[in-house]
Amino acid sequence: MADPVLPSSGALSPLGLDAVRLAPGFWGDRVALNREVTIAHCLDWMEREGWIGNFRGALPRRGREFSDSEIYKLLEAMAWADHPGFAELAQTVVQAQEGDGYLNTRWSGSRYVDLEWGHELYCYGHLIQAGVARLRAHGEDAFTEAVRKAADHVCRRFTDTTETCGHPELEMALVELYRATGAERYLELARRLLERRGLPALGPIPFGAAYFQDDLPVRQATALRGHAVRALYLACGAVDVAVESGDEELLKAVESQWERTVARRTHLTGGMGSRHADEAFGEDFELPPDRAYAETCAGIASIMLSHRLLLATGDVRYAELAERTLYNVLATGVALDGRSFFYSNPLQVRVPAQPSQEINLGHSGGLRSPWFAVSCCPSNIARTFASLGSYLAAADPSGLRIHHHTPAVIEGAGLRVAVETGYPWSGGVAVRMLADGHGRLSLRVPAWAEGATLGYGPAAPPQGPDAPAQGAGASPQGAHAATDVAARTRVVREATPGYAAVEGEWREGDVVVLDLPMAPRWTFPDRRVDALRGSAAVERGPLVYCAESAAGEPSLTDLSARLTPPAERTGPSGVVELEIEAELTLSDTAGWPYTSRPETAGRPDTSRLETPPASGTRLRLVPYHRWGNAGPAAMRVWLPAAD
Repeated sequence: MADPVLPSSGALSPLGLDAVRLAPGFWGDRVALNREVTIAHCLDWMEREGWIGNFRGALPRRGREFSDSEIYKLLEAMAWADHPGFAELAQTVVQAQEGDGYLNTRWSGSRYVDLEWGHELYCYGHLIQAGVARLRAHGEDAFTEAVRKAADHVCRRFTDTTETCGHPELEMALVELYRATGAERYLELARRLLERRGLPALGPIPFGAAYFQDDLPVRQATALRGHAVRALYLACGAVDVAVESGDEELLKAVESQWERTVARRTHLTGGMGSRHADEAFGEDFELPPDRAYAETCAGIASIMLSHRLLLATGDVRYAELAERTLYNVLATGVALDGRSFFYSNPLQVRVPAQPSQEINLGHSGGLRSPWFAVSCCPSNIARTFASLGSYLAAADPSGLRIHHHTPAVIEGAGLRVAVETGYPWSGGVAVRMLADGHGRLSLRVPAWAEGATLGYGPAAPPQGPDAPAQGAGASPQGAHAATDVAARTRVVREATPGYAAVEGEWREGDVVVLDLPMAPRWTFPDRRVDALRGSAAVERGPLVYCAESAAGEPSLTDLSARLTPPAERTGPSGVVELEIEAELTLSDTAGWPYTSRPETAGRPDTSRLETPPASGTRLRLVPYHRWGNAGPAAMRVWLPAAD
């Protein structure tokens, strides 16, 4: 089965990429763009920067010590996407392997001298994941043989030591290789690497042992901490080891860490990481919007962890966070043209950046970069989109569960269905049976969808210009007709948040329709988040919205939002923008920003202003994932509340 995660047990069973065929729609369009544009873009930049040349023996070696891993992530993307460039790139990699299986262009000749920062085992992890992708999507070949040779080298070198790598990644890769081959040595090394961390297993560094998750054994930690990507990758490996070894204690420990992290250390977008200096989680409720790091790779790692926990437990809360992060981090990390990227994803940018051709880290000003000196995000985006179909649905013992709503044909658990929807712009989701079958169909009802309804039974296709397209998917406009389908179904009932299930004998043409209310809503932060107190944000469906201001437009700094219902405005492509009432005041630059009178706090002394404060302005809000696509801009998600 072609799938990046194939546990041998758990509440849910993955369906695999061959069982989920995406159609044009929000995610289908992005997956197609990834295959047609982003993968080639990454390949071109890796060649241009000399990172591929390193495998040909070019001197001097170019790129950071971990640049090999980017080639491996790109190979994984190519394997899942059945990209024609795979064979040539794989051959270039294989020719650099040494006789005993060692493969690294940075450390050959001085192996394993810097396990804290060298990233050798981290690179092997991504190599192995690429090998597993090729094995499952294509079968055995010279590349998969080289990958197994490298993995066996790692097992010989590290099984009987107390060492580990400063950057977790190898653990989950080894478990997946065990799942693909049945070789117990891979699972055993993964388990040992996991148990060594926190003893400690690594030397001291200025950031402290928590940066490496080496301050505590995995089972004793109460929250994810330290470098966000490292922490999330380690947690993924822990879930994989727990599932394959039947270690309920370890699984419960990761679930508890996830729960506290989501409750206290996660941004509204699903982004993780508050500190730029060490790309790390902050303490509980340390969530400043303008200093949010929320690296794109951390968002991808969070999706990977939530997916693993969802498969292991079947608990809908993991699908909830995965959806939030998919729409508001993954979709944000790459521009609409598929050729430029955000590395970090702050929730406020005060000043638009100056346009520049320089490679940057995307930290400010709405300026995506075509590449980075540390370019982990583009290739991570590429491999995630290439395998995205595997995240959308799964089988449970009674039937088919659909976690994420997007146009697709899905086959599994004895059912073959077409999903027709304009989600996330519209809330109608129609699931049409493409063949007779038996079993339970479960559709996820998001936590925000109070008042959702479910209709099901034999249904005639609706007529007229608003009817959904016949086939795998529907246009954003046509998908609004899902509510019309519900009116024609035999039974309509309330669908509470969780999974709405219908079970029975199905006939080709039967339809199940989920109608999700999509009214915009104001969202307020926990008062313990000091940086957000007194502010509010707007969400609609799974999307977080933001205000955006390009150079020369009014500043967002002196803005306050009136908490009245936002107005909707739908563009020709189906994209929904919002408009809110706001107060935009003029700053009293001569004044003192502190006062003993709370009723005047944050308000200028109008007696000192030649022009009175503006009031009653209208402010346009755009989906957060679309900001910065028209050029550098200021932006903010959390708006001070005028009320």
